[in-house]
Amino acid sequence: MTKYGELETRFCGLTLNTPLVLLSGCVGFGEEYTRIQGFSYDEIGAVCLKGTTGAARLGNAPHRVYETPAGMLNAIGLQNPGVDHVVDAILPSLDFSETRFIANVSGSTIEEYVRVTERFDDSPIDAIEINISCPNVKEGGVAFGNDPDMSARVVEACRKVTKKPIITKLSPNQTDIAHNARRCIEAGTDAFAVINTLMGMAIDIESRRPFIGNNQGGLSGPAIKPVALLKVHQVHQVCKQHDIPIIGQGGINNANDAIEFLLAGASTIGIGTALFYDPLICKTINDGICDYLQRHDVAHVTELVGTLELNG
Repeated sequence: MTKYGELETRFCGLTLNTPLVLLSGCVGFGEEYTRIQGFSYDEIGAVCLKGTTGAARLGNAPHRVYETPAGMLNAIGLQNPGVDHVVDAILPSLDFSETRFIANVSGSTIEEYVRVTERFDDSPIDAIEINISCPNVKEGGVAFGNDPDMSARVVEACRKVTKKPIITKLSPNQTDIAHNARRCIEAGTDAFAVINTLMGMAIDIESRRPFIGNNQGGLSGPAIKPVALLKVHQVHQVCKQHDIPIIGQGGINNANDAIEFLLAGASTIGIGTALFYDPLICKTINDGICDYLQRHDVAHVTELVGTLELNG
């Protein structure tokens, strides 16, 4: 049994030490974060690797990150060394006996998503997260994830080239996230990550220019938590009919936040922006969840999932 036996979680057939998942883009390709003094693999369930594309990308012009009230804007631009380098040079350096590693697949065309997914299928990676918030260059730049038809097409195409669990990362920047979830389930997704960042902007009033070099960026952090909670609840209403698990993410800052997401329907909890100001926050969150279980005489964390009772 792991250090936190009451937190051990099953997700897409994988056993996770705890429900905490380190989110893509926040911990590089794993080793950059896990070498921090005081970190223990016992405290996390999985690591989502940095978004990976077919070819290497340099990313966006600076500034790429800007702090906002209760949040952070980022527009990294998917800087990464390309899938071949990740599979050939980075994955062999990771210790798959310590935790689960999840690839994050990004692309500008369906063909690119397929190529990257297929490459990861022939690797030791444990699962594949599909970032469908990327712009479709063949359709004028509209994000795949904002159109249910395009979302389903990406999932369906990737499903054909891998037997590994597929986690579809849903965008909040759409009209009906539950409808999108239904389409992705029909297309073959095994799980969801809810939500990706909200789009936002910050302006320097002296220069009258956006602070972010890309003009706009993804907003994360505590500011988006109420939106993320609602989206998790909405997606859970669809997922519970099909036994599809959810990584709940967006502004989780402490144990109380994590418990809210569990109650709303998430079976695992994504930790991202909080790591930037407290790299060892996972232990604090785990301890807080364990304390809550004890106080409420709940034997295991899975008993909390989806137990929200609505008013009225």
